[in-house]
Amino acid sequence: MTEIPSDLQRSTNKTGIVNKHLESRYTPPWTTPYIIGIGGPSGSGKSSVASKIVASINVPWTVLISMDNFYNPLNEEERQRAFNNEFDFDEPQAIDLDLVYETISNLKKGKKCQIPVYSFVHHNRVPNKHVTIYGASVIIIEGIYTLYDPKLLDLMDLKIYVDADLDICLARRLSRDIVSRGRDLNGCIDQWERFVKPNAVKHVIPTMQNADAIIPSMSDNGIAIKLLVDHINAKLEKKSLEHVKELIQLGNVHDIQSLENHPYIHILPKTNQVKAIITMLLDKNTGLDDYIFYFDRIATLLLSIALDDICIESHDPITTSLNITIPNPAHINFDNITAINMIRSGDIFIHSLKMTLPNVSIGKLLIQSDSMTGEPQLHCKFLPPHLEQFKKILLLEAQIINGASMIMAIQVLLEYGAKLENINVVVYSATETGLRRVLNAFNDEVKICVAMLIPEKELRLGHNLWCLTRFIDSKYFGSK
Repeated sequence: MTEIPSDLQRSTNKTGIVNKHLESRYTPPWTTPYIIGIGGPSGSGKSSVASKIVASINVPWTVLISMDNFYNPLNEEERQRAFNNEFDFDEPQAIDLDLVYETISNLKKGKKCQIPVYSFVHHNRVPNKHVTIYGASVIIIEGIYTLYDPKLLDLMDLKIYVDADLDICLARRLSRDIVSRGRDLNGCIDQWERFVKPNAVKHVIPTMQNADAIIPSMSDNGIAIKLLVDHINAKLEKKSLEHVKELIQLGNVHDIQSLENHPYIHILPKTNQVKAIITMLLDKNTGLDDYIFYFDRIATLLLSIALDDICIESHDPITTSLNITIPNPAHINFDNITAINMIRSGDIFIHSLKMTLPNVSIGKLLIQSDSMTGEPQLHCKFLPPHLEQFKKILLLEAQIINGASMIMAIQVLLEYGAKLENINVVVYSATETGLRRVLNAFNDEVKICVAMLIPEKELRLGHNLWCLTRFIDSKYFGSK
C-alpha cells in the first residue's frame, strides 16, 4: 500500500503548483490497527485468553495470529529429529522472529501480508499455502516468545503475559499434544523435561517483565479480562473519534483551486443532452425503464471521457475493401483495461461498460462504513490477477459522499500493485467535500470523471440534500 508521508509537509504536484492542502494529512483507520501481544509459557492458556478477548471486544476484522505459524522450516535431518522428539522447538531460534517482526510491522502500516501455515504433523510449513490478511482493525498475536523480541515489543499497543504454574502447563500440554497432535505420552514428557521446561525458565518467564498486564490463566481471570477489554474498547473508541476528526479536516480546506478547474477532475460538460438526462434522473416520477435507459446513457458518456486518454498503438498501413489506404491505423489493446466496481453502487455501470468494452475484465470491492464509527471496512474483494500490468483501471461508483470508502478502495488497488496514475475514478454524483478528501489523501493526483458535482456551499444552504442519501443504485435496481 502506498504510504502517505507521516510528517506534515508542502509538496509540488506535476503542474508545479505548491499543494498547501497536503498539510491536512489523512491516516486511514485500517492502516493503524491496534496490536495486542499475548505471551506466556507453553500450555499456560494464551490461546484461551486471546479467544476470550476476541469474543468480548466484538470488533469486526479482529485477527488472531499464532506464533506457531512462524516456526522455521526444517531440513530432512531436523525433521527426523523432530519425529523422534529430539528437536528443540522451544528455544527462540526455532521461530523465525524476523519474519514475525516483518509481518506485524507491515500489518501495522496497513499492508497486505501472508501468514505461513505450519503442520505439526509433518513438522514443516505447508507448501504453497498461506493466510492473507489485509485491513485488520485489531491484531492479536500470541505465542511463547511474543514478548521476547524488543523490536516486536515496540510495535505493540498492549502487552499481556498469561501466568500459570509449570505443572499446570505440563498437564495442558500433554492433553493438547496427545489428543490434537497425535504424540505419545513418553515422548511428550521427555520433550517437556529436555526442552520445554528449561527454555520456559530461561527465556519465557523473564518476558513477564515486558508485559503491561499479567493475568492468571485459570477460570478466575474473568475480572482481569474484563478490565483489559474495557481498556481496549476505550482505545478503539478514541481511535475512531480521531479518524472522524481527520476525515473532517481533510475536506475543510478552502485555499486550493476550484474543482471545476482542477487538472485531474473531469466534469461531464453540461450540454443540453446532459442537463435533460440529469433532470430525468432526479425526477421522482421517472419510471424504472426510463430511469435505467437514461442512466445507462449518461454512464456511457462518463466512460467515454474516462477512456479519452487511453493509449493507442500505430500499426502498418492497411488498405480497406474500398481501396482506401490508412497510413497509420490506431489500435487499442483492450487487454490493458480493467474495471473495478464498488458493490453494489458501482454495479449500475456494468451494462454501459459491457456495451463500451465487451470483453473487459471486471473486479469487485465491497466496502461499507461502520454505522457507529463511520470507518470504512473492507468486506470482500475480487480483483483481476496481475493488477499492476493494466494501463487503465476504471474504479466505478455511483456516489461519493464523504469520500472514506473511495479512499479505501484506491488504497486497496495500490496495495495489490496498481499504479495511481493508471486509476481513473468514474462516479455519477459527488460532493465537493468528498472529492477534496480523495484528492488530498493521494497528493491531489487522482483522476476522477464525474457527472454531477455538488458544491459544499449548496449543502450548507440546505440545497441538494438528496445527494447525501444513497438512492441512485436502489432506484436503478428497482428496490426504491
